[in-house]
Amino acid sequence: MTCSEPGCGGTIEDGYCALCGTAPVASAPPVPQALPTGNGRSGRTTAQPRSINPAQPRDPNPQPPPPAPVPGACGEPECGGTIVEGYCDTCGTAPATVTGPMHSPSASTVSASGRTSSRSVRTRSGSARSAARGRLGAGLVEVPPVPRVDPATAVLTDPQVPETDRFCGKCDKPVGRGQAGVAGRTAGFCPHCGTRYSFVPRLRAGDLVGGQYEVAGALAHGGLGWIYLATDRAVNNRWVVLKGLIDTGDTDALAAALAERRFLAEVDHPNIVKIHNFTEHADADGEPVGYIVMAYVGGTSLKQILRAYRAENQRYLPPAQAIAYVLEMLPALGYLHARGWAYCDFKPDNVMQTEERLELIDLGAVIAMDDRTSPIYGTIGYQAPEIAETGPTVATEIYTAGRTLAVLMMRVPSVDGKLGPIPGPDTEPILAEHDSLYRFLRRSTDPDPLARFASTSEMADQLTGVLREVLATGDGIPRPGMSSQFGPARAVFGIDSVTPEPAALITGLPAPLVDPGDSGAALLATTDAATPAELEQALTVGSRAVVTGSGESVEIPLRLVRAELEAGEATAALARLAALDAELEFDWRPVWYRAQAALLTGDYAAAAADFESVYAALPGEPAPKLALAAALELGAAAQPDTAAVESRRAAALYEVVWRTDHTYLSAAFGAARLRRAGGDRAGAVAVLDQVDRTSSMFTEARVSAVETLLTHRDPAEVDEDLLRRTGERVDRLRLDSRTRTAQVRMVVLEAALKWIRSGQRASAPGKLLDVEFTEQGVRTGLERCLRTLAREADDMWTRFVLVDQANTVRPRTTL
Repeated sequence: MTCSEPGCGGTIEDGYCALCGTAPVASAPPVPQALPTGNGRSGRTTAQPRSINPAQPRDPNPQPPPPAPVPGACGEPECGGTIVEGYCDTCGTAPATVTGPMHSPSASTVSASGRTSSRSVRTRSGSARSAARGRLGAGLVEVPPVPRVDPATAVLTDPQVPETDRFCGKCDKPVGRGQAGVAGRTAGFCPHCGTRYSFVPRLRAGDLVGGQYEVAGALAHGGLGWIYLATDRAVNNRWVVLKGLIDTGDTDALAAALAERRFLAEVDHPNIVKIHNFTEHADADGEPVGYIVMAYVGGTSLKQILRAYRAENQRYLPPAQAIAYVLEMLPALGYLHARGWAYCDFKPDNVMQTEERLELIDLGAVIAMDDRTSPIYGTIGYQAPEIAETGPTVATEIYTAGRTLAVLMMRVPSVDGKLGPIPGPDTEPILAEHDSLYRFLRRSTDPDPLARFASTSEMADQLTGVLREVLATGDGIPRPGMSSQFGPARAVFGIDSVTPEPAALITGLPAPLVDPGDSGAALLATTDAATPAELEQALTVGSRAVVTGSGESVEIPLRLVRAELEAGEATAALARLAALDAELEFDWRPVWYRAQAALLTGDYAAAAADFESVYAALPGEPAPKLALAAALELGAAAQPDTAAVESRRAAALYEVVWRTDHTYLSAAFGAARLRRAGGDRAGAVAVLDQVDRTSSMFTEARVSAVETLLTHRDPAEVDEDLLRRTGERVDRLRLDSRTRTAQVRMVVLEAALKWIRSGQRASAPGKLLDVEFTEQGVRTGLERCLRTLAREADDMWTRFVLVDQANTVRPRTTL
């Protein structure tokens, strides 16, 4: 089959076009009005009927709520813009206000041990602490600019609607189709219901619309209307775009256009096409036809960018570039949501790039979220499955954004002529390489609306974290960023090359940030109590209702849970969590703390399963990955039968955290520890050597590297060059105690003595550390180290043992 997309000409392979990725056209019988409708035809939008409760009458002409003025500066970190008419004039983000509980995933995930977690998790929007996002490319990746298209060259020479896209506006059956080699009619009457149809452009070059706009010609046709290029004679002959209807018999399309006119008068956002006017023009029959006058956006749609990239490179867009496009548009969708509107038809066709700027170019499907009577327009394959029942919601918008991201960077196979489910890592290499990206797509497009991200702000925060990981994986350069959900790591665990203890994990893992809007936030900021008893006493003064979790605060009870865990009291922590279940039924933080309690009780499989759930809810956050890696490592040590699988998974998680952000030092030691256990000593040292010289753990990392190179190693695996290089490492160390210096020197000297006693000799005279590289010199060095340790030891019996060892190793002398 040959692709029917205009100007494509690609071949249909495995149900999609090998050139542009579009599914082949397939006719479908009309869908009963009680169910969500759709036909999967390329470029065609479909109105969705919805169930309406007759006991709840609705205003037949609902108006979207007016934007609430928000004075002051933008709350986005590192922005500094000013809120003008309800949005930031720099980053375009609308200030968010929390109006109710925020829902998030209820995803069941399986850990490497095979245990399934049924924890339901939801997240706060995090708008008050949203991560910094900047220009196109999120300030992290350079996206190729697209040159502005000369308007005069964009006009179609022969504007037509392809026969495959001609359908009756009333019964949705095919019309205007050719038969027996005869081309179909572009205007006529539907043979099924008798409704008149016309697919001929109403305007021609030279027509003057509204006494002001001179038509240059047709540019394109979309799901709801023809688009024309014109010049505005009243305003310096500027280029504008006129948009009308394809088919006047389509009453739904007419209603959508009228709704669009009311909405467009209030839209003002840098990433949404500017609407100048709305005018009318009489057609050949004298019937007035409405036209929307929009700014001309002389760029290229994301669909065209994808098509051109695939033609040149034989693959989809790089994940970083696709993520950058979606990140740029999420504030625009959030701007609409803050005003009670849903875009409904977000897809690559409706986003235009001009140079380094993106804009939504088609607002025909925009609808008020509280509108329960108007038809819902969208594109099958992108629309959320529940939209016909729930109407447009933030959750349905999140779904379209997730589907758009998937279509830009991977093949989404067609099912029955329309886009099917997003593939998994078993069939899509990109998702196998970037697990966080896979989890992000899963949450964005979860069949359960409550399992998706709660807002575009939260979605952007997590997607920014995923982008940092993708970029760091690509070039090995860390991309650290401020978390919107967690504080920094509080301590480094696993330094001594052994599996960390659960208590060390709990005190070292990042802690969830306190919601500044919580009634107990100020009180928590004023106390430095540490133990549960001290903390409870400090927080109950004059505010016992707050502490008991009676609805006034959730942060204070959660802080007490954390205090119990840090004190090692798992049972007490779980009892406090049980009292909070009703208030935090789906919140991810109780799941986070339950996982830590499971660590204390030794149930590492349960801990890993719960950390998996938090990871699924927050795929862009490093903290859940670090916690999950540690839980898997502990589980591998406790269960030898699954050790190999869990160790590999833990190592991969440690490494992705460390590769992305070098402030997570525990991840570096964890990755090195598991590489060493797997026999990759050189790889372990390479990770440890990445610890920055300015880090507080720089010396510990270098010491660990020395131990990794030489301890528990057969002399046959050691050579002179390795011993000399390791000695040079020790010479460069600046240790703060004689005991530590002696211990590290002994690692090198003991390995050297074993090597010499195996029959090896140094190839040339010289010193190893500060002793001669001979058996007598090495023994002398070891003796000095042991006597230094004996002098520094506090225990008398330890001193005796060390002195005995020194006497044993000392070289034989004639004195």
